[in-house]
Amino acid sequence: MQSTDVAIVGGGLAGSLAAAMLGRAGVDAILIDPHPVYPDDFRCEKIDGDQVKMLRKTGLAEAVLRATTPDRQSWVARFGVLVDKRPGDQNGIFYAPLVNTVRAEIPQTVPFIAAKVTGLATSEDRQQVTLSNGETVSARLIVLANGLNVGLQKPLGLTREMLSECHSISIGFDLKPVGRRAFDFPALTYYAKQPSDKTALLTLFPIGGVMRANLFVYRDMRDPWLSQLRAAPQETLFALMPGLRKITGEFAVEGFIKIRPVDLYAIRGHRQPGVVLVGDAFATSCPAAGTGARKVFTDVERLCNVYIPRWLATPGLGADKVAAFYDDPVKTACDTFAITKAYRLKSFSLGRGPSAIARRWVKFLAHFAIGKLRQMRQQSGSKPGGPKGIPATADAGS
Repeated sequence: MQSTDVAIVGGGLAGSLAAAMLGRAGVDAILIDPHPVYPDDFRCEKIDGDQVKMLRKTGLAEAVLRATTPDRQSWVARFGVLVDKRPGDQNGIFYAPLVNTVRAEIPQTVPFIAAKVTGLATSEDRQQVTLSNGETVSARLIVLANGLNVGLQKPLGLTREMLSECHSISIGFDLKPVGRRAFDFPALTYYAKQPSDKTALLTLFPIGGVMRANLFVYRDMRDPWLSQLRAAPQETLFALMPGLRKITGEFAVEGFIKIRPVDLYAIRGHRQPGVVLVGDAFATSCPAAGTGARKVFTDVERLCNVYIPRWLATPGLGADKVAAFYDDPVKTACDTFAITKAYRLKSFSLGRGPSAIARRWVKFLAHFAIGKLRQMRQQSGSKPGGPKGIPATADAGS
């Protein structure tokens, strides 16, 4: 049996961040995951400016940003019209390299055990983690960061409350321009035109030498449109977004098109002694709303910078002690923001009533005005960036 203060179950983004932060802080911790090198996975593929701000609080931002590709400038199109060329604030990186970059920052003082967790036993004093290799880890605290894996929920009496089944579908693929060396735009966000499109947005952004596409739609996984997209991606996209061709020109889709449905759920029964849940293990978010990385960074930053040092300073880890993390005002504000934005963006994209139509036109006119003002400032030789008093970016679902 190995003994430690904190056993981190799951070595994705949340678990690896926690291991790096705790190891750097001198906290006795162990990271447990079946994969010594994190495998290819279709999840977060870019980090925006607000997420970088939270990432800086973990102390790992510089290492992560060195591995990303900044977009420099992002073109924005609504209703088939190019309305703005705003300063870029996003950094592209595939999920597996993101996780492995964070793992490289974990100090050697944090052991890594390559095994599956087969059992958990918790109490107010010591916790036990049973592994597939026959080993057992004893810890004061278990950090459950195993993402969408449901296998360890039942033994702990945890239940999932489904909030919105197949809330959205994320689609990822690589684009290559046809007949020219590069696209005209550094990055592009193209919003759906009408509710019948069943689409939130298409975003194109660089990762290394690749132009990556993330498309977010609101459809059923049995919808034949998904098969059409795989069979004829360019034709299907141009049919969905007729104004896209004049911005992107002809392109070819390279490699496999990845499609992932996203359920929105929240875990119930989580206020227990000896164990705390972070990231998707606690509650999911909608990738179309772009809040997933922010939610992970917030969870791990608050847990490792604030609560674990407090908890370990005194005996016991009862449910009342652990509950302080779930009630943290920064965390709860982030959780509320994520779920609210997920519903708001879907309503904004699919709403057919007069108020929904009005909101889409207001957003179009606001983006158009911001773009024109930005262009006037740049032409007059003013400092690049957003017009004074006007934000450089605008939220699709606000």
